[in-house]
Amino acid sequence: MASKKAPNAILLVGFGGPESPEEVFPFLESVTAGRNIPADRLQEVADRYLSRGGLSPVNGRMRSILESVRKVLSQEELDIPVFWGNRNSIPFIEDVIEELDEKGFDEIVAWIASPYRSYSSCRQYLEQIEAGAERVNGRVSITRLRPHFDHPGCIETAADRLSEALSSLPEDKRKEARLLFSAHSLPISAAETCSYVEEINEASRLIAERVDPEGNHPWEVVWQSRSGPPQVPWLIPDVCDRIDELAAEGVSAIVVSPVGFIVHNFEIEWDLDVEAAECAANHGIAFARAETIDDDPRFSQMIVDLVKESFGDQPEYLALGNLGIAPAPCPKDCCPAPSHSSR
Repeated sequence: MASKKAPNAILLVGFGGPESPEEVFPFLESVTAGRNIPADRLQEVADRYLSRGGLSPVNGRMRSILESVRKVLSQEELDIPVFWGNRNSIPFIEDVIEELDEKGFDEIVAWIASPYRSYSSCRQYLEQIEAGAERVNGRVSITRLRPHFDHPGCIETAADRLSEALSSLPEDKRKEARLLFSAHSLPISAAETCSYVEEINEASRLIAERVDPEGNHPWEVVWQSRSGPPQVPWLIPDVCDRIDELAAEGVSAIVVSPVGFIVHNFEIEWDLDVEAAECAANHGIAFARAETIDDDPRFSQMIVDLVKESFGDQPEYLALGNLGIAPAPCPKDCCPAPSHSSR
């Protein structure tokens, strides 16, 4: 059986973020386009960014991933150039696709910096990639790499980071710690049309079992970063609401794993490092947050392994858990767009 043709370029696709005060509002307007977000809510979020100099850490992390993936490719003697494009900030996906076309790259694989399937974490990226390909009249073919929420490069690395966070607690609190796995909330109407919740729960279970095989630390999934009108139901419990409840139950220590975010970003820094940490402190609860996994060498190796899967004649599909290998490319009818009223 002949091997599939290797790609002639790799596109790393990120969410994007501002890197100066001047970029904050253009970024937020891109993120919220078509969602009718009230101006006061937009200003509230902008103020959070501006309180930290208008800087999100996500683009810096994507640059580091870019260089790390290039290093792994070089070590494995794979001569495939790597590019990076964002959904919501420079460098925009569409502009990078134009660059790829100008340089003659026409068979590209895209790695998306979210391993889970929902409209906002998967389909919306694909729509923007398709729009970019249309801008160059289809001369560029872009295939996304498979969703990889249960890849050992994610699970084992996240388990190590959670173990490190657990070990950072005061020794007298460590044995009592609850484990919370936090991911971006979705409108329930959107969550019901995709596998996002199932995949978040499966990744959380796989990580928890590696960190605590004897089951001494109760664990659960919580949600963060909800937006949209208050009358629209979203996934709950919110991380801070759950911390309040656990405090009332007498819990004295909490460790949070940002399982929904594999690349460090502003939402982790604000929702977990500021709001959740402050909530825990107000209750006298010992609190630790696990680091993200994007700066671990296993993470970059995972991306290269996914690329090799895409063109090997007998690929080794590395995956853990019980949900099976997610398809790539995605079916056309998966993760439909939510209605504007629920976004």
